[in-house]
Amino acid sequence: MATEAPPPPRKGTEAASAPVTPTTEQFVEVQEGAEFGELRRTYRSFAFPLTLAFIAWYLLYVLLSNYAGGFMGTKVFGNINVALVLGLGQFATTFLIAWLYSRHAANRLDPQSDAIRKRMEGDA
Repeated sequence: MATEAPPPPRKGTEAASAPVTPTTEQFVEVQEGAEFGELRRTYRSFAFPLTLAFIAWYLLYVLLSNYAGGFMGTKVFGNINVALVLGLGQFATTFLIAWLYSRHAANRLDPQSDAIRKRMEGDA
């Protein structure tokens, strides 16, 4: 049976390769620090506006579906109507937001969180 766990450390190398586990007080200190606050602001400045925009876009679609049947039934071309185009737009928007967040996290959040983690584990 294979596992994803790394092999056990060899005798004599355990202390040199094991990361330092921070104390609760160190976690609280970092959480209250400016660096963590900046990480949180960076995350929130991206996630909150996009979340609100997507919820508004979704609710607009639901409201139009319920109360603007004539508009949603308008044919765009062939048998494709506005409702289908907007519905597919919901899927496209979901994937676009996921891709944008992935890029944002890789470029902005991951470097900041890695710096905090390394400092807490004693690597830096």
